[in-house]
Amino acid sequence: MNYFVSLQANFEEMKKYLCILLFLLAFVTIWAQSPKHEVRAVWLTTIGGIDWPHSYKADAQKKELTEILDKLKAAGINTIIVQTRVRGTTIYPSAIEPWDGCITGNPGKRPSYDPLQLCIDECHQRGMECHAWVVTIPVGKWNKLGCKQLRQKFPKLIKKIGEDGYMDPEQGQTGDYIASICQEIVRNYDVDGIHLDYIRYPETWKIKVSRPQGREYITSIVRKINKVVKAEKPWVKLSCSPIGKYDDLRRYRAGGWNARTTVCQDAQAWLKDGLMDALFPMMYFQGNNFFPFAIDWKEQSAGRIVVPGLGIYFLDPREGKWTIDQVERQMYVSRLLGLGHCYFRSKFFTDNVKGIYDFGARFDAVPALVPPMTWAGKRQPSEPASITLNGNTLSWTEATDPSDAPYLLYNVYASEDFPVDITKAENLMAMRLTKTSILVPNNGKNYAVTAMNRYGQESTPAQVLINAGGKYAKQKLTKTDGRLVALPKKGAVLDAEYIIIENFAGQQMAIQPYKELIDVSALPDGLYQLRSLGKKGRNHRIGYFSIKR
Repeated sequence: MNYFVSLQANFEEMKKYLCILLFLLAFVTIWAQSPKHEVRAVWLTTIGGIDWPHSYKADAQKKELTEILDKLKAAGINTIIVQTRVRGTTIYPSAIEPWDGCITGNPGKRPSYDPLQLCIDECHQRGMECHAWVVTIPVGKWNKLGCKQLRQKFPKLIKKIGEDGYMDPEQGQTGDYIASICQEIVRNYDVDGIHLDYIRYPETWKIKVSRPQGREYITSIVRKINKVVKAEKPWVKLSCSPIGKYDDLRRYRAGGWNARTTVCQDAQAWLKDGLMDALFPMMYFQGNNFFPFAIDWKEQSAGRIVVPGLGIYFLDPREGKWTIDQVERQMYVSRLLGLGHCYFRSKFFTDNVKGIYDFGARFDAVPALVPPMTWAGKRQPSEPASITLNGNTLSWTEATDPSDAPYLLYNVYASEDFPVDITKAENLMAMRLTKTSILVPNNGKNYAVTAMNRYGQESTPAQVLINAGGKYAKQKLTKTDGRLVALPKKGAVLDAEYIIIENFAGQQMAIQPYKELIDVSALPDGLYQLRSLGKKGRNHRIGYFSIKR
């Protein structure tokens, strides 16, 4: 009996280590398959200059911002969410609200430059998206400039709770006013997104209406903002940062703090109803307060973008007692679920608190594009033309369809294989270029360039390859009318009984007997490779073709 108990104990111990091994293998697999599309973001806070700026001198501010963005870019970040409307105040020249004091040290005083424009320009130069973060309902201390001016304009619109003022979400004028702020930003700036913060009832607000009515009040504000943003520039992403737990789950309760019931923030419905393109839920929790709720956000995402906000400020001993492995697990699981990650806040990340920057840079070492807005219904752009490589300069002409201009961006891919597989994230060399040339290393690699519209949808790639003489030339693909592809006569030498058609991910799309004309009418538009299959089972790549109907 003692032998049996010992054997059972050893078996239980083996099971424990087997589970650990399986988790490690899962994480290695996730790392090995870094996704091509993933949001990797930070919140860059300006209130009080806690992330930026740390000086009131313009030159010092500009230098600091570029250094921050360089460091974020080096760590794989592709989205910057910069606090733009602070507390009834702004960091740009607004015709509606006064300047925030974080820029000059004097609220209402105009600086010598436009901080928002600088941030947009510097982000775009680095291939990163820039989203304008708009704090909605809170307007700051009762007697501070932002709140004071709003009270003078709208005496009955601002409610006092403690020492702070809040816009009344139950008055229609609140939605109209916040929408006008968002419209001003989108109309005057080339932002990639409008990010709404605190689009909910304050937690200290005594809600006297029913919860369904309260949700309708908040949703009405979102609806008004969506209408003006999409009317100005439909490709601008509208997002918000809801409470990290949407509502109680069947097995896990939200502990009385959730978006839908506690503060009437019906964020999942906003995705399903098309009012939001993305959510960045503030998931500043651990364990079962994080993972089940992350799964819930994913399951209810309606195919749109969800990016868990990570509370990395808890790594700072002054803020909490988190360990780095807790954040690492959250990032691994988020990637496994097909979600991105967003750090709160930028300074904790760039300061490398408990090694978070080092880990993040390794985790995101392979670059990624922001997921495309496929739900927007925008068609695929035309591919670049006249692609050439002269010396170290790779250049191309704009896509031929003039309706794509002037908002096209370009992505460059490089690989030793030809054709360059643009589905692999590791081949992505440069992204979101606004120019039509780039310097590339003379390392014998092949290149591909795609055009990308502002919805994030890419064209088929234009390819160049190196030949035996060490020079580059544009690769000529087999032409097709979208119905038939012509093959050469196989003659007596080529052992080819069948033709296999694969996409660039290596997925077999069709197999047909070898003949001079093969039918491709059932295939979608795209780039394909042809392989021969002979009697002896030998498989050879014999060419490529593209379909563009």
